[in-house]
Amino acid sequence: MRCLNVLGTSFSFTNPYTIEKGKPLIIVSNHQSMYDISPIMWYMRKHHVKFVAKKELGKGLPSISYNLRHGGSVLIDRKNPRQAIPAMVKFGEYIESTNRAAVIFPEGTRSKDGTPKPFKTKGLEILMKKTPSALIVPITVNNSWKMLRYGKFPMGIGNHINFTAHKPLELANFTDRNELIKTVEKTVVEAIVL
Repeated sequence: MRCLNVLGTSFSFTNPYTIEKGKPLIIVSNHQSMYDISPIMWYMRKHHVKFVAKKELGKGLPSISYNLRHGGSVLIDRKNPRQAIPAMVKFGEYIESTNRAAVIFPEGTRSKDGTPKPFKTKGLEILMKKTPSALIVPITVNNSWKMLRYGKFPMGIGNHINFTAHKPLELANFTDRNELIKTVEKTVVEAIVL
């Protein structure tokens, strides 16, 4: 994040809510670029954030790949449900037993221009099933796509990347998980500024 400050990039994280510590969290966010990840990790650090990531990120990225492989996150093969589903089940159980925070980007891949993609819900459904005492924390990311609008070079300059945390929802209070997922998606998407 500090390196991006050199490019005139600034970050803001708005969270008017008190998020209870010592309780598992499922953080659900839209995904605009790789620059969504570090700020969520930093601003939510008190909750020991772990990520649902594609398996390709497990190799070739110094420190990031190592952290994903050994830091409690889960690497899934999006093309292989026989690997992905058991991995998500184990990850959900880990989040429940350790009171960590799981970050999932249900769009499945980054939005190139900030326009949200429909949520793919299978991974989120598994996390909810295996983490029954969790709080769901919707987060909306705005403007991080502008860092990569020209590709990896040149990077965007002078961008203000904004994160908005929405009201946490107690998973145990919802009997209809599909309705909850729709509510979370609506909350995240409605706060996106194009």
